[in-house]
Amino acid sequence: MNRTVTIAPVRKSIRVNANQAHAFEVFTSGLGRWWPRTHTIRKPPMQTAVLEPRLGGRWYELSEDGSQADVGKVLVWEPPERFVISWDLNSKWKPDTTVSSEVEVRFIAQGTDATLLELEHRKFEQLSAEAGASMRKDVDGGWPRLLEHFKDEAEASSRSTQASGRAGQR
Repeated sequence: MNRTVTIAPVRKSIRVNANQAHAFEVFTSGLGRWWPRTHTIRKPPMQTAVLEPRLGGRWYELSEDGSQADVGKVLVWEPPERFVISWDLNSKWKPDTTVSSEVEVRFIAQGTDATLLELEHRKFEQLSAEAGASMRKDVDGGWPRLLEHFKDEAEASSRSTQASGRAGQR
């Protein structure tokens, strides 16, 4: 008898005081501005995290020594409403495209200057029952801190953009 293991997705949300387009841009093409350098899958120190903002684009880390490590790829690209990326890491945090989970991020406008970000990390069963449960536990604890970093950057850069716009109107 074959049993299919299903592991519940991780769902997180955060409200950001920035418009939808700005929030989308900061999360995607601005990933390197807010992704912590300590959250790396490699030994060489990370210089930046990169998400190529297009369907089929790569999500990778660029290390200080110039080497790159793929984390995933863009599977769905619908700016500024949502995107889906593969998470091509195994439970040991090593690149492995045979056990990809997925991360979907939605940006829901809440008026002109606020956005609700909803994140769903799913398909942990691709890793096997034990490894998938381990990865789910890790990301369930990790995403809230990462989303706070994102929120801080999105709100700070939104305030800066608004201030420079007001200065130009004088």
